[in-house]
Amino acid sequence: MTPLTRRRAALRSLLSSLTLLGLILALATSSAAGGQVFTATVVRVVDGDTIKVRFNDRTEKVRYIGMDTPETHHPTRGEEPGGREATAVNRRLVDGKTVRLEMDVQERDRYGRLLAYVYVGNLMVNAELVRLGYAQVMTIPPNVKYASLFVKLHREAREAGRGLWASH
Repeated sequence: MTPLTRRRAALRSLLSSLTLLGLILALATSSAAGGQVFTATVVRVVDGDTIKVRFNDRTEKVRYIGMDTPETHHPTRGEEPGGREATAVNRRLVDGKTVRLEMDVQERDRYGRLLAYVYVGNLMVNAELVRLGYAQVMTIPPNVKYASLFVKLHREAREAGRGLWASH
């Protein structure tokens, strides 16, 4: 590695750290449980459990915490049954809207996406997708704040045959 390449890598690392610091500082309002809360505007629905939001002149990819929807663009599995439906429901709930993002313990996943509970008004979108049967529970510690709620909603959706569990 040349000295110029090393300096560029160090600069990119520093800029990345400063960007993360700026994001953390932007998360100024604390929730009662200690997680950060902030508002943003949804600029794109990626799939059933991922959106892109804009705040403070930045665009961030946000992955919903506590649940998982079938894939629509997975590199090895391709499109899974129910993925388009989950994406459509997510789009109906959040597309173009102002949302409130509530963080838990871990703020980012291994892909660099923000991890959040996403609200439109008082409706938690993560929970609503589970309740409607378009998402399954996926608890990844340490982000477990609403795990018991998601398990309850998942069981009810399955028993009622909603969404992915509807008989066709």
